[in-house]
Formats: sequence, C-alpha cells, structure tokens
Amino acid sequence: MKRRTLLSTLAAASATLALPARAQNTKIVFGYTAVTDFASVFVAAQEGYFAKRGLDVELKFIPLNSTIPAAIQSDSLQIGGPTPSVFLQSVDGGLDHVVVAGGGVTSKAITGFGLVARAGSGIKSAQDCLGKKIGVPGLGAFLHVSFRAWLKASGVDYKKVNFIEASFPQHGDLLKGGSLDAVVTADPFMSRITDSGNGYVASYYSTFLEEGNPTIIFTAKREWVQKNAAAAKAFREAVVEAAGFMGKPANNAKVREHIGKYIKLPPEVLAKVQISPPGPATTEKQLTYWVNMMKDQEMLKTAPNVSMLIAK
Repeated sequence: MKRRTLLSTLAAASATLALPARAQNTKIVFGYTAVTDFASVFVAAQEGYFAKRGLDVELKFIPLNSTIPAAIQSDSLQIGGPTPSVFLQSVDGGLDHVVVAGGGVTSKAITGFGLVARAGSGIKSAQDCLGKKIGVPGLGAFLHVSFRAWLKASGVDYKKVNFIEASFPQHGDLLKGGSLDAVVTADPFMSRITDSGNGYVASYYSTFLEEGNPTIIFTAKREWVQKNAAAAKAFREAVVEAAGFMGKPANNAKVREHIGKYIKLPPEVLAKVQISPPGPATTEKQLTYWVNMMKDQEMLKTAPNVSMLIAK
C-alpha cells in the first residue's frame, strides 16, 4: 500500500516519474525534419525511453515537412512531425489524423530561425520582400505561414511575394547560386549560410510570434491510434520524460549530442545551435491559435473541431 501511495505522489509531482506504459514491442517508423524542434524524440530514442516502454521506434529523415501527412496516410510512417499548419491543412483536405504529442514550441528568446537574404540582395525589411523569390522548407508549413503572418502584420501583401519550396539543405546553395533572393530558414542551416558569407539575417521575425505555441506536433492516423492505444500512450509518455531530461541544464551537452546523431552537424555548429523548448502536450488553445492564423490567410475551407484532433 505504501508503494502505491508513493507512486501516486511521484506521478502528481512529475509526469516523467510515472510508471511507463508497456506497448509490447510495437514497431513505429517516425518521420522528422532537420530541425531541433524534434529534440525530445531524439532524446527519447537515445536515452532508451521508447525501448523501456516496449516501443521499437525507427527515426526516418523526411526532407520536406509538407510531405509528412501523406507518408503517414500511406503507412510509410506511423507517427510523424508535421508543423501545425501542415497538419491542419491535411485534416481540412480530408485526412483523419490526430495529435499524439507535441515537439518544440515558440519562444521569444529563440532566434534560431528567420529571414536570411542573399549577400548583395539589399533585403533589410518586410517591404523589401515584395516581388522577390523567397525559399521556404515546405509550402504551408510553419515557417511559410508564420512568415506570411509577419509580412501581413508589417503591412506587406504576401501574395506579391514569390514563395518557392526548397528543403533546408538546399538553402545555402540556392542563395549562393542566385536562384533565390532570400530563404526563410532555421539553424543549423541559418548559421552555416551566415558563417559562409553567402547570406545575412535580414530579420529574426520569430520574435513576432506569441510565446509557447507549437512549431512541430507529432501526429498519426486516428485509426492507428485506436488500434494501438497503448503504443500511442507510451510514445507520449516517452516524449514527456524526454522533455524533463531536456529541462535539466546538466543534460545540455547530452541533448546536443543526441541532436547531432540525427541532424549531422559540425561540432562547432552543434555547440551553439539554439534548441526550441519542448512542449510535449498540445492543447486545444494552441491548435486554435494556428487555426486562426490560417483562417486569416484563407488557408482553410472549414472550421476544424480542435477538440476532436487531439488523441486522448
């Protein structure tokens, strides 16, 4: 009885101390892109938080975030990390997917993504983007949608900006070759571009965003979650435990080491890259924030019932 009482007390104090759910060696292929917003999954994989819950999680790199829902729908992935806008667009288009857990969240202290202009382009402000060719790592994804919101808030008609989809690893070469005038990008690619002299940061527009809203969410088909309820719960608990690990300053070097395993970075870049704060639990309020931003950009045909989009 004392043991059960102790466990109840610990669970109330910290979700990371709860007994892990077992999922009987469920195989999950998880899709990620090359950003630190996935750090909690990298940590969960490397620290054994998935394995101890009976999950066999294979991490698979996906070049473009906007392709993740289709990969989930085709069962190439069981869980993936689309941005909230990509997820909401896929649901709006008829896919029956739900949020299992959350990845990184916005923070005004993070300057790890922004508008990077080609050296010599003269781009210094939102107004300078008019008529320019700007690369984004996924049309309709987080950086594209949030950047358009910043342009609109700055009095610029984003419809007069030419957006071109290009994966993160291509950004530096496309700027250097003159194919693009600027890119909306993130570290470590942003730092590589600026360090090389091929571009410069025109705006850390990310500080315009509200604090604490998801940049990446971990989603799956509703049918898969219903059939694999224990696995979905175990995955979520592992990410919560990883977020607790990330929250301890003493683990900073380990977190960066785990990120480096999945996002190949030189040691000097890895040492200084900013890591998005983890937000393992996604709420209706957070999804509504994204719904409102997307409706303002006429990206949704319907008004989604956000309470139905989060796996219980």
